[in-house]
Amino acid sequence: MAESMRSKGMRDMLPADMERFRRIELTFRDVCLGWGYEEVRTPTLEHLYLFTSAGTLSPQMLDRVYSFLDWDGWSGERVVLRPDSTIPAVRLFSEQMADRDSARLFYVQNVLRFEQGDAQREDWQCGVELLGDTYPRGDVELILLARETLQRLGLSPRLKLSHPGIVRSLLDKAGLSLAEQLALYDRVLAGGLAPLDEVQAKLPGSASIRKVLSLEGDGQAYIQNLSSVLEPAVPEVAEPLRELAAVSAMLDGMGVAHEISPLLVRSFEYYTGPVFHAFVGDQKVGGGGRYDGLVSLVGGRSLPASGFAIEIDAVAPLLKAGEEARVITIHVESASGDDLAQAFALAVALRRVEKLVRVTSGAGKGEVVVIAGEFHVVLNGGKPEKHSDIESVVRAVAKS
Repeated sequence: MAESMRSKGMRDMLPADMERFRRIELTFRDVCLGWGYEEVRTPTLEHLYLFTSAGTLSPQMLDRVYSFLDWDGWSGERVVLRPDSTIPAVRLFSEQMADRDSARLFYVQNVLRFEQGDAQREDWQCGVELLGDTYPRGDVELILLARETLQRLGLSPRLKLSHPGIVRSLLDKAGLSLAEQLALYDRVLAGGLAPLDEVQAKLPGSASIRKVLSLEGDGQAYIQNLSSVLEPAVPEVAEPLRELAAVSAMLDGMGVAHEISPLLVRSFEYYTGPVFHAFVGDQKVGGGGRYDGLVSLVGGRSLPASGFAIEIDAVAPLLKAGEEARVITIHVESASGDDLAQAFALAVALRRVEKLVRVTSGAGKGEVVVIAGEFHVVLNGGKPEKHSDIESVVRAVAKS
């Protein structure tokens, strides 16, 4: 076919893709259960007002949602394909776990967001939400959980920490409205630091904001340097730097290497506290942070919360190929129903001892060939052996 029938922005997962997907999923699930988290899954469809009524999604994200009218008789409600997993997870907690003061939740699910052209519109995430816990303990726990997942997948993650309050304090002090802040910050993330000179002009006497925010550094010493440079002109930056320092100090105490990056978080109005990103080489593979205000916006209760997501599509290409599982092929050359029945009886016996099997017929070959009720076995490239009963074939396979 000259043109694929697959929808734009969607992709098929072939067997090798699924093998990597399941490897990531099962590793992540094992780590989460080991840290005392519980698995949930939210619906693919959610009400649009869940994301709009409380301003829980940025305008940029709302421009990318798939929304439509879900008819119900003569009336209908506008719904969206899930564009974000955190907000539905908070809704689930508020509605289904109202008797709890806290919850440790995790999920593996997709999010769908419109992108131009053939860019990917469906992303699979391994996500965690820690609801009802305070910083810095909760923030550090999530960083360790993400780090362990990536390490158990054979990767060496590099961690970067930030706090949206650093940039927010500077832009507030410069007198920019929220809309102006978002527009300016998007310009910075999209193409360079020149827009920060506009902020500099509104903060006379301050150090070079462009120079200070463009640098990254290691741990406590770098945070102290940021503080000494920024606080004289913008005292409001002290609190976010203090929160960031608390998380950094705990990681330092455990020997967990990390960098501090002031310009790190896109959609920075979403977060209220320390955030982190995980990289493998130069590839960002996940991240998250604290969002204390979101629970009250969605569920009415005021609770601290934080979360993160590992992007499966970013991690999968980085994994080394796993060892190919040994599959015993049982081949039936003839059209004999008796031979086919014998082949399946052998397959069932091998499955009882947890061997991987495949039954084939017609032209071909296999480790076991069924001919006139007999089993001709060739294992590990050795000489053919003739067996008359299933039990002896199972013993031969186990021995090999």
